[in-house]
Amino acid sequence: MKDKLKFIIPIVLIALGGVYKFVLAKPPAKAAKPKVAGTLYVLPKDFLINLEGGRYAKLSVALILEPAKAASAGNVKHASAAPAAKPPEGYGLEPQEALIRSIVTDTLTGVSAGELQERKSRKELQHKILERLHKETDVHVSEVLFTDLAIQ
Repeated sequence: MKDKLKFIIPIVLIALGGVYKFVLAKPPAKAAKPKVAGTLYVLPKDFLINLEGGRYAKLSVALILEPAKAASAGNVKHASAAPAAKPPEGYGLEPQEALIRSIVTDTLTGVSAGELQERKSRKELQHKILERLHKETDVHVSEVLFTDLAIQ
């Protein structure tokens, strides 16, 4: 009887370990796929935009920089360039930020308050800004976001 137990107990333990590993144990967690592909860059200074009919809007804008280009954003260096000067107050490290701000302002100035309030129209305005950024700048942006918006 003791000889049989010497063989049965290890077999039962191995079987229980196999059952645990393949049936009861949770599978290892997979690396979560990021929901945002790229780097989020928030333009540090708010925009104050004149709208149609004497109204105005105050809004904040953020850009999602494409992943391959995001690592170099703000780190552009030239061989003969002197150390970068500190940007003006309210501006960030993006070298073409003034041009980005100009495109946003030009695109939004004179639109109706309703266009900024309606989600579909707001998305169309963001798409127009994105197209102009692709055409007129070297900044590799995949999406434009209006993070805060107040209309008066």
